[in-house]
Amino acid sequence: MVEAGSRMRNQPAPPHVIFEALTEPNRDPARPWLLLLDDEQRPQTTHAQWPNLVVWSSIWAKRPDAVVRFDLPSDGSGGTQLRWTLLMAEPLPEPSLLGHLRKRLNQLINGNLRRTFGQ
Repeated sequence: MVEAGSRMRNQPAPPHVIFEALTEPNRDPARPWLLLLDDEQRPQTTHAQWPNLVVWSSIWAKRPDAVVRFDLPSDGSGGTQLRWTLLMAEPLPEPSLLGHLRKRLNQLINGNLRRTFGQ
């Protein structure tokens, strides 16, 4: 597996809350954030170490080899310095598809999830 993309951004909630949101994405039906497209599937948590690490299976049926790793260190002021890393087997997809996959992860994690915490 090689790194196909990574992004780090602060989330306002503490690591244990982000951990729960990633391992149980639909736990709060009043605050849905894992809104998948037609070509995406709900990920499974394949590995987790509370409260600082979550690994998902692929959300793309076209790339079942893909995994997403979430590192969840504290930011030192009550929030989480979340980093997602997309890992894939070679060969990597063509640049336009790879860009789409990275953008989707960013939308889901640094857009949708982040907004559920009021930001």
